[in-house]
Amino acid sequence: MTDLAPPFDAFGVHYERALRTPTGPVVLRDAAGSAGTRHDVGRYLGDADAVERRLARELPGPVLDIGCGPGRMVRAAREAGREALGVDVSEAATRIARRRGIPVWHGSVFDVLPDEGAWGTALLLDGNIGIGGDPAELLTRCRNLLRARGTVVVEVHPDPRRDRRFHAVLTDENGNAGATFPWAEVGRRALRRHARRAGLVRAREWHAGIRWFAEYHRS
Repeated sequence: MTDLAPPFDAFGVHYERALRTPTGPVVLRDAAGSAGTRHDVGRYLGDADAVERRLARELPGPVLDIGCGPGRMVRAAREAGREALGVDVSEAATRIARRRGIPVWHGSVFDVLPDEGAWGTALLLDGNIGIGGDPAELLTRCRNLLRARGTVVVEVHPDPRRDRRFHAVLTDENGNAGATFPWAEVGRRALRRHARRAGLVRAREWHAGIRWFAEYHRS
């Protein structure tokens, strides 16, 4: 399969610095200049919140957290009694997670990963359905990582019809931008079409406050 993950240096400078010394959010925006989405790196460095801990208790294990960052959801899943592993392209995130005793695989979801075809859940939170800029391709990859009747859980864009692919950049609190990389934003209605192409069956959609989620099963 083609590696659709952005190159490390696209995330590198600003995201890595923010992980090491969190002084403000990074902003993921369209390289063409439109307003972007703020990402609170401090939240990623903290513990899972109440919504996320409840979700972790519901996930069938073992759990693979894709784009896991410093591993808050991996830790939450393990505390809920699930076997869990994170995967992330960021060296800094991987180092932080491992120092905390959280197992994280350093690399891309499109690399060869441990236990392919045996995972109970593939988890895509924090907008990570955007990884690679092709949601159907990413969901197909997730399907192939799952065991029979495994689950994909996606945190979707709050606009249900959102379905954008674009070249993105990360900027720091001063507006300094890194390299561009392919990304996508997908709402729950648009996700249905991408999931069908990937051979996934919709199980449920729900929200917790302003956050929206969708669950799909491998047929």
